[in-house]
Amino acid sequence: MPITIQIPSMLRSECQGASQVQVEAATVQQALDQLQQERPNLFRSVCDETGAVRKHIHLFVNDDLLHRTEGLATPLTPDDVLFIMTAVSGG
Repeated sequence: MPITIQIPSMLRSECQGASQVQVEAATVQQALDQLQQERPNLFRSVCDETGAVRKHIHLFVNDDLLHRTEGLATPLTPDDVLFIMTAVSGG
């Protein structure tokens, strides 16, 4: 089923400036697997060499923060949007 991955502006250079990409996935893990195959540079910005989501990256499915739900096993339904958010810190 097609879902949309929304790309933050600071990572768009990793996918030729696209603000969103479409993938076929039934779970968040499958969406990341598709991202690894189709957009490896973007994937490496989101996940580390073990495939884990980097600490400064937060994933949301629609309005739900991923770690508050079922994690990478979170099921996706058609037309869901997976948002990639980068953490911001500073003083």
